[in-house]
Amino acid sequence: MATSPNPESHDALRSLTTALQELHRAAGRPSYRRISDSIKDGSYSATVSHEGVRSALKGLRTPRWETIESIVSFLAGSCRPLRDPATEVAHFLPLWRAVKEGDVGALKSAREFVLARSWGDDGGSWTPEMMAGVMINPFNAVELDPTLTSRHDPLISEEEWVKLSLRLIEEFGAEFFLYALLRILKGEYVGEEKGSPFGYQFPGQEMDEGTAREAFDFACDQIVRRLRTEPNLLARSIRAFYCDDSLDEEERQEVTRAESDPSLMREVMTISPENWPEVSEEARLLIFTYLVKEGRTVGRPGLPPEQRFLITWRIPELPDI
Repeated sequence: MATSPNPESHDALRSLTTALQELHRAAGRPSYRRISDSIKDGSYSATVSHEGVRSALKGLRTPRWETIESIVSFLAGSCRPLRDPATEVAHFLPLWRAVKEGDVGALKSAREFVLARSWGDDGGSWTPEMMAGVMINPFNAVELDPTLTSRHDPLISEEEWVKLSLRLIEEFGAEFFLYALLRILKGEYVGEEKGSPFGYQFPGQEMDEGTAREAFDFACDQIVRRLRTEPNLLARSIRAFYCDDSLDEEERQEVTRAESDPSLMREVMTISPENWPEVSEEARLLIFTYLVKEGRTVGRPGLPPEQRFLITWRIPELPDI
């Protein structure tokens, strides 16, 4: 039987109703009777009278879950473009549970969280799982090893993080907390796609001119060091450059234009640690392109260059024996 909402569930019912009305509009606003008749003639969880449909879409009462599931499934299949009924039903379940159970009802169970393989929906709105993910992330409490993260100042103390985590475990359960923590530690943290500083690096971090110069000078020092111990490094790197399928056409053309200059190529092919200070900037840039696949900033200003910059070589460096 449908039940009247408690005062504390009014906001949750409004959210559920708003979502139902959005789906109804996307389906072309079919009449209540048409929705009811179509559900009755189809394979749905429960039949719904046209008055029941009206009550649900108007937010007059909180229907049974089977009623919501049937209405949502029908409307999803009527949308243009079509929406996946199973996906829409999964979206509406926490909205309906929030009306019945409050904020805890809106949170996915540990099993639902694992199966979802994400922190939220595709609508861009913040979910309870996302809020919990931000609070659980240990990045906020500790300065992780520089091989895992950019250097940063913790936002909260370790003691505060532990207290907060205990509260989350009490509210959401240890199983959800541990699965969420594992997801974070694998790099699947809230904000990763946008480069937000909630995780292990800043994917979209751009260098200013001074930082770029500092990074280039550091890379040049490392190139000289490797040339001193690996005599055939340049030739191997050139071969690796031309075998790299990830290069874009613009980068290849830029290198081809540089290689058409005989004097420049003489500088490049006769490079050695001893004559490195005398070669032109253009020759250094071309050698850098051959040897370095990627360079990025992973540490805050003020740190030693080896902690601030990370070089990905085309020919990986052999570990010291």
